[in-house]
Amino acid sequence: MCRFLAYKGQPLLMDELLYKPKNSLIKQSAMAHEAEEPLNGDGFGIGWYDKRLDADPGLFVSVRPAWNDRNLRSIAKKIVSPCIFAHVRAASMGDVSESNCHPFHFKHLMFMHNGGIGGFHHIKRFVRRLLSDEIYEWIRGQTDSEHLFALFLENLKKRKLKRNTTEIMAEVLVATIKQIENIKKKNNIREASYINVCISDGEHILAIRYVSSKRETAPTLYYSVGGKYVCKQGICHLEPSASPHDHSVLIVSEKLTNKVEDWNQIPQNHLLIVRHDLSVDVRPVKI
Repeated sequence: MCRFLAYKGQPLLMDELLYKPKNSLIKQSAMAHEAEEPLNGDGFGIGWYDKRLDADPGLFVSVRPAWNDRNLRSIAKKIVSPCIFAHVRAASMGDVSESNCHPFHFKHLMFMHNGGIGGFHHIKRFVRRLLSDEIYEWIRGQTDSEHLFALFLENLKKRKLKRNTTEIMAEVLVATIKQIENIKKKNNIREASYINVCISDGEHILAIRYVSSKRETAPTLYYSVGGKYVCKQGICHLEPSASPHDHSVLIVSEKLTNKVEDWNQIPQNHLLIVRHDLSVDVRPVKI
């Protein structure tokens, strides 16, 4: 299963997140420790925001394994951002192609997913029928992940709001997952859905850890809250916050270090909200 990370806080060099931790995301691309499938070599993607330029994120995706991409190694040492997404892929649905690599983005919104929608190939047509021409034509790949994001975008678009708040985005995300589960139910799909998702507009981050079956366990998802991000000899963590101005939040599929006290597991079927002021709220979701 794919692995990802998301960061929001003081501007940070991407290399500090991707390469320096003892169990970095790059190492997880070759050997994940908390997933049934340890290999995540079917491409990767990074996304980042620089609001000095514009509201839309920058994006770099490739079908090469993350552990063996010299371009990623080079640019990671040159990109500084206060909001970073990174994803390494183990393909479960869709070809190994750039169009199927996460993160996906639409205008100022960015999205990545770890998991799978049970029986998606049976309900794909029903999901696509719910999309407007604008969102339908935006889709480039074949994954259930991109279609989930497309349905989220469609539902958000229907609100016709000039500005989307964190609460509205959270409400729409939960409603979208409910919609997917209702479509499955109508089509007698009993396969479990595993939906670990991160969404950001560069100001806020939503992260959900969800599984549709009461008998199954959702993929792991953790968060860490603190101040400045520091790396020393592979031990990378958020130091205790000295002031509100150096607050930071890190969300990961898999712990970057063995320092247990640095990581909080997001409970199953819970939503994590990271607000503009970097305050954090974890709440249960009923789907």
